[in-house]
Amino acid sequence: MARRVQFSEFGGPEVFEVVEQEIPKVGEGQVRVRVLAAGLNPVDWKIAGDAQNASRFGVTLPSGNGNDFAGYVDRVGDGVTEWTAGDLVYGGARMFAQADYVLVDADTLNSVPDGMSIELAACLDIAGRTATALVRMMSVADGDTVLVSAAAGGVGLLVAQLCRLRGATVIGTASEGNHDFLRELGVTPVTYGDGLIDRIRDAAPQGVDVVLDHAGRETLDVAEQLGVPADRINTIAAKPYGAERGFGTYGRAESLTSELRMLAERIAEGAIVLPITRYPIERVRDAYEELLTGHVRGKVVLTL
Repeated sequence: MARRVQFSEFGGPEVFEVVEQEIPKVGEGQVRVRVLAAGLNPVDWKIAGDAQNASRFGVTLPSGNGNDFAGYVDRVGDGVTEWTAGDLVYGGARMFAQADYVLVDADTLNSVPDGMSIELAACLDIAGRTATALVRMMSVADGDTVLVSAAAGGVGLLVAQLCRLRGATVIGTASEGNHDFLRELGVTPVTYGDGLIDRIRDAAPQGVDVVLDHAGRETLDVAEQLGVPADRINTIAAKPYGAERGFGTYGRAESLTSELRMLAERIAEGAIVLPITRYPIERVRDAYEELLTGHVRGKVVLTL
């Protein structure tokens, strides 16, 4: 038998439980991965917390949970030649990732780069794909001044560093406790809340060229007040509102696997940092309670 995180009703972190299941059998073209770590994402609790959200993803109860995972190849199915038992891999499996074993198509996996921890690899399928897609789709370039909201969170932190690597000046909104951390990465931090636009103007008297939002409407309203063109504003946190205003709503759907793998290499070599907070799978509820605070630095990961 094996473990998996499951929810049988919709609600908050209290609906998550660890249950036993049969070890899945490998089919043709599939790989069975023994999962060692599974990254948490906000979309997880949004699906588990609302039947309407769940229906958009085709989720029915009872359901497994999570998307991002990393581990080692346990067994390969007929026709699989690119992977062998013991290979360290990472990938995504919507609603199946938080389990001891996951079945995926062979061509959806990526190799864990030398020097990267399994826990870090387990954070990349959503945040990494989203971050690389945003920076490319919004054509961030050398000399741009970029406002990144939620700059200490999973996607925002990667976006901020990718923009810096392209030569951009980055202003990042974050809670006070993350300001020194962001400064160490070359990001100019500003706090949320009343007076935000004045703090941004003080931090960037040259003006703002691009806004990449991961927090919500406040950032978008400020972007308009700053005079940033609509086609240089993107949101993943308030997509309906952003679409109404003519902003970009690019995200993971526009990602390229080649860019994800390059990002993984940059993290492995230390050019990009991504802090992680670990919880054992038995404490899945505590892990989501922390994620829901909205003040996580980097990513939260379950270890299995």
